[in-house]
Amino acid sequence: MNNQITQLEPKPLWNNFVALNAIPRPSKKEDKVIAFIKAFGESLNLPTYVDEVGNVIIKKPATKGMENKVTVVLQSHLDMVHQKNASTDFDFNTQGINMLVDGDWVKANGTTLGADNGIGVASIMSILSSTDIPHPAIEALFTIDEETGMTGALSLKGGLLDGEIMLNLDTEEDNELTIGCAGGVDVTAIGNYIQKDAVLSSALHISVRGLTGGHSGIDIHKGRGNANKLMNRLLFQLSNIFQLEIAGIEGGSLRNAIPRESMAEIIVNESDLTQVHSTILLYQQSIQKEYHTTDPNLILTIEAIQKPVKVMDADFQNKLLRVLYTCPNGIYRMSPDISGLVQTSNNIARVVVKDGGYTVQCLTRSSVDSEKTDLAQAISSAFDLMNAQITLGGAYPGWIPNPSSPIVTMMSDLYKEMFNESAKVDACHAGLECGILGTNYPAMQMISFGPNIYGAHSPDEKVQISSVQKYWGYLLETLKRIPERI
Repeated sequence: MNNQITQLEPKPLWNNFVALNAIPRPSKKEDKVIAFIKAFGESLNLPTYVDEVGNVIIKKPATKGMENKVTVVLQSHLDMVHQKNASTDFDFNTQGINMLVDGDWVKANGTTLGADNGIGVASIMSILSSTDIPHPAIEALFTIDEETGMTGALSLKGGLLDGEIMLNLDTEEDNELTIGCAGGVDVTAIGNYIQKDAVLSSALHISVRGLTGGHSGIDIHKGRGNANKLMNRLLFQLSNIFQLEIAGIEGGSLRNAIPRESMAEIIVNESDLTQVHSTILLYQQSIQKEYHTTDPNLILTIEAIQKPVKVMDADFQNKLLRVLYTCPNGIYRMSPDISGLVQTSNNIARVVVKDGGYTVQCLTRSSVDSEKTDLAQAISSAFDLMNAQITLGGAYPGWIPNPSSPIVTMMSDLYKEMFNESAKVDACHAGLECGILGTNYPAMQMISFGPNIYGAHSPDEKVQISSVQKYWGYLLETLKRIPERI
């Protein structure tokens, strides 16, 4: 399957993407891909540097005739979101991505594809290794851990880069020029609870699955179902009608992915079993109707299981269900200044409650730092009511738009010249590294763009072949148009 991809145009880019995707590179476990990129730079006899945390910088001189142009930083991140379908047998720590061509799209077989941000990485690799692409002096910056904390960007020191313009290749619609983004903070609630012996008789395993999921920033405005919220809503409803004991709950995986699946083990009275099944069926019909557009494959399953020995204490169970019901999820506020832009949101990303301990992980985003803090405090206050230990970590700033920046003007004009239409110049509700990197390089002009990538952060991720060709031509022409030093 990957051989077919290596024949796509532009061949250097797709061949580098295939080589990159053969390397396991989940966030927080980038050792192999760091070594891969380092060896790549050294094989080209280019100055290659790996900093203390694993960011890789490769520098390439300007091509003949472009020595007087401004130095450009080309930036992408090495890590990828590791999500797979429950039915897919795959180990992100040891396996490369299995890819396939489907019409005008490249997809993965049951996992995330890694086009986010692998296409950007492969683009930079292709420019570094080229002998016929005109370009100014290049500083290639490959950061780590963008997807789960942006620790690479946060740890990058000032003084390592001389570039005056940064092209971040991490946007996912080919008609967009992104000039601003949201900041974020991880909100985590953990604690212990009292377990008791199960008293009721009939045990069931319930699952919510088949949701669309997606990127918890880019896709948060699309109204897609959150498996953790839908499961909690069901459990809350059952607890108000029947005697209910809950042995465990587990849903979601990564903070930056809208959770697609959740499961729970419950125990009810045998005499209520038929009515419990009917209630769950009616609930399924209700939420399928609510989410028929955004999550057409949503389904609930019920299976009888061996009765668990221990369940949650009734008081904790009651508090947990109510706090999760209260916790905000999805859009919190739209921007009053930029039409259609989500300003602040929260994703209840992961819920694990079992064996006397619990963890709830959220990712709170906002382009307004004070509102981000306010929402994080509101979420913390809810979990305070159940005496959880709250931590706020991984905070990173937003990127304030500068629409009058010369690089924005130049690339907007170039887009219209090349494609006979205006690019959409805006900010996005996702975390890009530009805002962080700008703290140590405040004078650097920054802009982000890329090809069409749909379903990022989910196993439905795919990248459009024709869009990659469009984006590649635009990138190469941009490099030609970089201004000379003043």
